[in-house]
Amino acid sequence: MMNLLRSFPVPMNRRIALGFLVAMTLIAMGFALSFYSYNQYRKDRELIEHTQQVIGQLEDILSAMKDVETGARGYMISNDTLFLEPYRQALPKLPTMVDRLQQLVSDNPIQRKRADSLAKLIDDKLEISARQILETSQQTTALQTTYLRIGKIRMDRIRAFTARMTEYERIRISERYQQADRSYRNTTLLIFMLSVLTFLALAASYRLLEQELARRQRTEDQLRSYEAQLKEQIRQLEASNEELERFAFVASHDLQEPLRKIQSFSDLIMDRYANLFDGDSRLFMSKISGSAERMSKLIKDLLNFSRISTHRESAKPVRLDEVIQRILDDQELRIKARRIDVQVEPLPMIQAVPSQIDHLFANLISNAIKFMKADGQPRLQIRATAVDGSQYAQAGLTPGRRYFEISVEDNGIGFDEKYIEHIFKVFQRLHGKSEYEGTGIGLAICKRVVVYHQGYITARSTPKQGTTFVVVLPESQSILDYDRTITGEVHSYIAG
Repeated sequence: MMNLLRSFPVPMNRRIALGFLVAMTLIAMGFALSFYSYNQYRKDRELIEHTQQVIGQLEDILSAMKDVETGARGYMISNDTLFLEPYRQALPKLPTMVDRLQQLVSDNPIQRKRADSLAKLIDDKLEISARQILETSQQTTALQTTYLRIGKIRMDRIRAFTARMTEYERIRISERYQQADRSYRNTTLLIFMLSVLTFLALAASYRLLEQELARRQRTEDQLRSYEAQLKEQIRQLEASNEELERFAFVASHDLQEPLRKIQSFSDLIMDRYANLFDGDSRLFMSKISGSAERMSKLIKDLLNFSRISTHRESAKPVRLDEVIQRILDDQELRIKARRIDVQVEPLPMIQAVPSQIDHLFANLISNAIKFMKADGQPRLQIRATAVDGSQYAQAGLTPGRRYFEISVEDNGIGFDEKYIEHIFKVFQRLHGKSEYEGTGIGLAICKRVVVYHQGYITARSTPKQGTTFVVVLPESQSILDYDRTITGEVHSYIAG
């Protein structure tokens, strides 16, 4: 049985279920066979009892006929009515006995036909016995002898018929006893075999279950070992990250200090000795001051970039319209200087890390303002649309999960879309430092923020026609999305 269960090309748990299913099937078959055996035994016992009733009825009829014969013969010989007592007692019982016999053998054509013949013989015997009793006082010895002989002959026929019917029933009862014994033996054997098979199936299932439990225990022990190793590695990684974070903070602080001195002393030199410098000297000093300022900004951006993944903050409800309005207020002077038409459509509330969302949209809006064209009416439009994750399944988003697609669109200088992946990398620039300011880290920070929030960022652009940055963020950082509504207020900010 064990080999049989192992031969099935199915997983262990299915083999265990199959073993228990086989065992339960065998148990059910055992119960069914037991029930069938009990019913068959009951039917056999009923048939045997019925046969015994037929034999008993034949014996009763024969006994009653003997009483009739004895009573009639005694009265004929002695002419004493005392001998008629058995006759009178048996006579009214015989019709009922014969009817009962005919009912008992009604299901057997052979015995039914014999019962009808026996009833006729009984009638003939009763007729001759009645004539013997009626004519006893008038009979001669010769006539009495004749009646006695006729009565004996008819009584012998009755005895022969009852004997034949009784023998037939005894044969049947013997056959039924043998049939009942065979059925009992066969059923007992089948139940025994089913019990053995059930035991084997349960034993095999128990063995498979034991093996499965042992395998799972080994797997659990191995997983616990891996978990302990992973915890140790995580602890080491956290310690390393903490050291790196401290190093980055200290390094940025230490690097900022000489840069501030360079800027301060270059400004002092320009303030005190500018009249002593020629044009080249002033140019050199301005380059020193500008380089120090760019270096300071670069260090700050690198620190912000590293802190996104090392600082684990809990997500909170963030109203994007408030975030965008706050950033626009900070950029108010630049927006008015370039007379940018800003349109902000209704924005949703999402679960996110507020500081990171500020970095994300501050960089996107600053990037849009920076790359506006000098000619024409600059335009910046921000809007949001609810989408399902299935629309961005190729980007790794979860189908069935609710997201918001936030687009930041401008009509600036644009870029060739073949550089889309290029622009989200650290220190990657499409333009020279002399053309446009920046450290080349802003969009890398944007991508890291979006990835941290389990979202997706991309861009659509055409050179000299504008760029649209598309940010897809989940409504909730958990699988269960919250029903957030978008406010109906529209923000419009036009430089005056």
